[in-house]
Amino acid sequence: MFSLINKRFLNDGCICPTLRMCMARVTALPEVVPSLRNISTGRTTSEHILSKSHYRLLRCARHLSGRPGGAMNVFDRAMKRQQKKWAASLQDSDKYDYLRAEAGLRVADRVYDVARTFPLALDVGCGKSYIAEHLSKDVVERFFLTDICNKSLRQQRPSEMPTHCVLADEEFLPFKENTFDLVVSSLSLHWINDLPGALRQIQHVLKPDGVFIGAMVGGETLYELRCSLQLAEQEREGGFAPHISPYTAVTDLGNLLGQAGFNMLTVDIDEIQVNYPGMLEVMNDLKGMGESNCAWNRKPILHRDTLLAAAAIYKEMYGNEDGTVPATFEVLHMIGWKPHESQAKPAQRGSANVSFADLSKIGKTPPDQKS
Repeated sequence: MFSLINKRFLNDGCICPTLRMCMARVTALPEVVPSLRNISTGRTTSEHILSKSHYRLLRCARHLSGRPGGAMNVFDRAMKRQQKKWAASLQDSDKYDYLRAEAGLRVADRVYDVARTFPLALDVGCGKSYIAEHLSKDVVERFFLTDICNKSLRQQRPSEMPTHCVLADEEFLPFKENTFDLVVSSLSLHWINDLPGALRQIQHVLKPDGVFIGAMVGGETLYELRCSLQLAEQEREGGFAPHISPYTAVTDLGNLLGQAGFNMLTVDIDEIQVNYPGMLEVMNDLKGMGESNCAWNRKPILHRDTLLAAAAIYKEMYGNEDGTVPATFEVLHMIGWKPHESQAKPAQRGSANVSFADLSKIGKTPPDQKS
């Protein structure tokens, strides 16, 4: 088996093929309960925050979200909603929150780097409010939390500032233009079908000079699991199907933010590596996080012998000396600002009065001053 693997894959670096994506016309509103009620208190949300007509805003969001005639349709959003609902229903669901909690802490840390107080903030795809629990009321005065899973919203973690929960799809934000001073998101945007449209909606609801701070899973995430499954399936079944969802590459993220209308962009990468007893434990924790594959072209069945072969390959290729196996999560962090006239602007081309060639002369004594 391993001679076949070495011959056909390892010498080529085990490069995963790009999944074929189909275009599908959006013909109906998403299956979202248009609840405008605060889940924690039962009070309706403020009228000046949410539009009078929820469906009118959803139609507006559809216009912002997709190109004329259709939008990308890679993920089954109804399936993702069910996966999150199932994960939130587990009695021990908190033990699977370690990755989201760590990513939420790192996003909150970047919010503290911005030296200002935000009167109104929005968390897109908040889950159990992994970001809000790390922020103080001196930084954010009021926080709106949105998610597609009502059970996650009901399990929100305690925070200092007043929070308002809204059941809404990340692809269709039900808020007016120029509403929020800050928008954050952590490990949610990688399941959105039309990421450029979602970023345009975020820019739409931000006030001028507002900032978007987000984190999403990047393209090299779970490369160990992806390659192990591909190698095992190729050897046992003569071909392989995608079992890991496609992710956004860091090289594309800056362009997407720029096309959405953000400026003063910052993009950086965090790599989080978690050790597990084996590959099966990796897959079990992904299921407990609600992070199972929901791509339309996913393979519904993984044969037992293929699974066992993949576990052996995983341990052989990536295993640690202590018998554990690593799982790598590449987290892409992004910061973008909505344009405003008060923001710093680049100088005009050709207006510089100092040449880069003069940098080499710094610290040197001019010839006419030498004794």
